[in-house]
Amino acid sequence: EFNYYIFILYSQVLKAEYFSPWKGEQQMYKLDIGWPKTPEHFTGQTFCVAVDSLHGLVYVGQRGDNVPKVLVFSEEGYFLHSWNDTVEMPHGIFVWNTATGSSVWITDVGTGKYGHTVKQYSPLGKLMQVLGTPGNAGSSLIPLQFDQPADIFVEETGEVYVVDGDGGMNNRLLKLTDDYKEMWLTGTNGSGIGQFKIPHSVTMDAFGRVWVADRGNKRIQVFDKVTGEWLGSWSGCFSEDGPYSVRFTADYKYLIVAQLNINRLAILAAPPVGSIGDCAIVHSVQLADETKPHLVDVDMRSGAVYVAEIGAQQVQKYVPL
Repeated sequence: EFNYYIFILYSQVLKAEYFSPWKGEQQMYKLDIGWPKTPEHFTGQTFCVAVDSLHGLVYVGQRGDNVPKVLVFSEEGYFLHSWNDTVEMPHGIFVWNTATGSSVWITDVGTGKYGHTVKQYSPLGKLMQVLGTPGNAGSSLIPLQFDQPADIFVEETGEVYVVDGDGGMNNRLLKLTDDYKEMWLTGTNGSGIGQFKIPHSVTMDAFGRVWVADRGNKRIQVFDKVTGEWLGSWSGCFSEDGPYSVRFTADYKYLIVAQLNINRLAILAAPPVGSIGDCAIVHSVQLADETKPHLVDVDMRSGAVYVAEIGAQQVQKYVPL
């Protein structure tokens, strides 16, 4: 019996050795323990975070009764202000900068009078645009009728990408023109090529490819931004837990993926132009137990990574070394 336990122990050691090929590798990020300066402003569950790299601002979406739904910090970690109107249950958040100004887009998965919408706000929280029918869960038959829209990415041109389906009826990726007309729509519920089970996060690389965290299918799928054509998928890196979030590093060399159930940030090598190929995790950041990283964002100027953690009810900032 004793030998059996030695064997088991030895197997575990071998396993640990085998599964950490980058053990000796230089760490890529370190936690900024001084961010934010006043963490007591996190009073709800922090679901999402967006960086305005141009103006040095960080927006946090949180949920809960009688809590401000959007908190605004400086990149140094100082709390600036908050707003609450017309946001019910923020899920995804994105800052869109143009030559003339910036705005904040939020996907709202609430079921009340503001829910099932994608909304655009001024930096101070003034509602500027509502996509979807507030309070009405959509069917996949109507492009702009959302059912728990999960995340949004807006190009500099104003063209919009929405993944619609944080567990609702819709499982799709939608592209809209800068005046919010449907350009293309792809995806139905399923596990086949181009189908989704909870498309949870969306982003774009420097080569015009749209990346979607297909959470329920434990894979990332990639599409052409012009046509919506399927270009490839990655599943080999996500057997333990599906990808919750997709964001590129500032140099577009890596893709940062949050995995909520195993409390991990996986950093994957991004493919150059051409074939999507297979995924390769080059580094990972293991977070504390029960942290539950949900969505992340990257400061495209400094390279800092911000992680919205539902379990820990906080946003943490990681800076590149």
